Amino acid sequence: MQLGLINSAWVQAGQPTSFGLRKTKEIGFDTVDVFVDPLDIDVRERRSIKTECDRLGLPIVSLACVAVGLIDFNPSVRRFHVERVRAYLDLAYEYEARNVLLVIGEYIWNREVIAADEQWRLGVEAVRDLGARAGELGLEIVLELEPFPLSLIRDIDSMVHFLDDVGLEAVKANIDISHLALSRVAPEELRRLAGRAGHVHISDCDGKVHGDLPPGRGVVDFEPYLREIKALGIDGAISIELEYSPRPERIVEWVEEAYRETDRRLRALGLRG
Repeated sequence: MQLGLINSAWVQAGQPTSFGLRKTKEIGFDTVDVFVDPLDIDVRERRSIKTECDRLGLPIVSLACVAVGLIDFNPSVRRFHVERVRAYLDLAYEYEARNVLLVIGEYIWNREVIAADEQWRLGVEAVRDLGARAGELGLEIVLELEPFPLSLIRDIDSMVHFLDDVGLEAVKANIDISHLALSRVAPEELRRLAGRAGHVHISDCDGKVHGDLPPGRGVVDFEPYLREIKALGIDGAISIELEYSPRPERIVEWVEEAYRETDRRLRALGLRG
């Protein structure tokens, strides 16, 4: 598998996009995942990202999209978010990416006002519509598993259930190792995603709260998860996710450490090299 980086690591440290892309390539990454909202950039930035990645020989694999409004109870809000995700799909096609990573969010009001089944249905209908569009474009939507108590998709059971209800080949799972550890998902459960996973995130955490630390900084036992991922034979990338570095002024060292530690683990298991 290829080793990538989500460029939000640079953006959240206040670094320009072009700087982050150059450093990503210099450090040794094979690919990049782009965290950018197509509704928030002008045509010049939109084009400059692809131009710079092409110049560097740094393929864009994934665009990350948080669209919690897809399960909002207001039809107007849902319509907006469906169109917004469609804009992400168009941008992913323009960037020659493989997928749009989609976060669909959490049940509201502690599941005490609106029935959980109703929000689930709204999510399935929205993702089915968007998955059909992704398939037309030769793309995939990969769904994020979030390790929070009210997340629609928070473990392998809910991921498989959601994928079954959507029922489209273009809609798959994203495997986030840190999230799996926080949700107490055993590595062996990943076998249930055979043929149904399209992308991988890797980061570390303290085992208690969401952290997105460089591997080795927390308590996650990566090797069992990586062995199962290898067995799945995913034709894609493993992308490092780093969020909100505690020392933004040293973001380069933070990313270099994450690359070094991840690369070592992947090579040891024959996942890269």
